[in-house]
Amino acid sequence: MNKRELVQHAAQVEAAIASGHAAKSAVVASWCRSARFHQLDPAGTRPPLRLTDAELDRVREQAAPLLQAARSVMDRLYHAVGATGCCVLLADQNGVPVDRRGAAVDDATFASWGLWTGAIWSEEYEGTNGIGTCLVEKRPLTIDRDQHFFTRNTPLSCTASPIYDHDAKLVGVLDVSSCRADRTEAFTDLITLVVGEAARRIEADLFKAAFPNARIVLVPAGDGHGGGLLAVDADDLVIGATRMARSALGLAPDRAFQPAPAADLLCGPDAALEQLGDVERGVLQRALLRAQGNVSAAAKALGVSRATLHRKVKRFGLNAH
Repeated sequence: MNKRELVQHAAQVEAAIASGHAAKSAVVASWCRSARFHQLDPAGTRPPLRLTDAELDRVREQAAPLLQAARSVMDRLYHAVGATGCCVLLADQNGVPVDRRGAAVDDATFASWGLWTGAIWSEEYEGTNGIGTCLVEKRPLTIDRDQHFFTRNTPLSCTASPIYDHDAKLVGVLDVSSCRADRTEAFTDLITLVVGEAARRIEADLFKAAFPNARIVLVPAGDGHGGGLLAVDADDLVIGATRMARSALGLAPDRAFQPAPAADLLCGPDAALEQLGDVERGVLQRALLRAQGNVSAAAKALGVSRATLHRKVKRFGLNAH
């Protein structure tokens, strides 16, 4: 990008901010945050800020569960997109890449752009960008070329998806970035799809690791796509739910999860009562079979009176004598 193009981009950003169109455009809203709240200059030329090696080691230690859950997913994602000149970045909740995948032949290029572990890609320091803006808006997005705030980042195209942990808290971002000028809209749509699916796989692995002794139950998400997970203990209590599951079940994602009977969450209280009745009917049926239909013997085995058992037998329409 030549000097004239850099000047034009900075002018475009400043004009958009002055236009007051932030309410109509998520990108312009981010540009406004970058300029007004973070006091950044779109024409700024300083390179991305980087953590020291010691600081990065501490950040990676804090992000250990995320790194563990993401490792194999990042391998598969890079295998799918690496040949197209893209790199894969995993950033923590502060916008610091803690792991990456990229071709050795492209390493020098990506490192020069700051697409490397230890760089700081929060909106506070880098303005509008895939990782930082994804963290602010908490949704999958692509920041393509001149949608970036800084003119020096406009050769980049970055597609990012948020990652939530077992408590539905935002813990990181999965990003695929490219410096290629020939990246098409169709290709961007494909990258958006695979990045989103990879982020959901990381969330699932985080969730399973947090509840190693629970049954993991899949529930349909509210938008019709699968992926919401519940953790159910031995007493059929739901003890955990992913953000997507909470959305599907009408639970507030930003509140501490309260354990609840699985039947109540999945079927509602009325269905839970029906299920309790089914359990009681099964217990009575088995007791009568063992007693060969003799109500007195079955009542004795169950520790209830003969009259009580007779009422229950009549209620459930069971055969007895």
